[in-house]
Amino acid sequence: MTRRPHRPHLPQERPDSTAPLPPPELTEAECRRCGTYIAGLDGRYACGVCGWVNDHSEGHRRLPRADEDPDRPPEGRRRPKQLPWRMPEPEPEPREGARDGRDAGP
Repeated sequence: MTRRPHRPHLPQERPDSTAPLPPPELTEAECRRCGTYIAGLDGRYACGVCGWVNDHSEGHRRLPRADEDPDRPPEGRRRPKQLPWRMPEPEPEPREGARDGRDAGP
């Protein structure tokens, strides 16, 4: 398999400012696999029809670092552990007048 050429990596800017990041720009393009008209943020696309996704490095600006994420949980707080199994769903209760799960005849 041949590797796809990538643009040269630009030096990452690391501003020490706490100013909020500018809002992302809505961009539009055609899917490279199926030709569907798709929209994305800052040149990053994912096609909902065929599943094609472009590489994150093709975006118009750098992605924010984890410490710049406004939704990041505070230090020391962890996500709750997920249960290793699914919770059983309750069985439906039989209706009145039904026998063996079937309706009573007339």
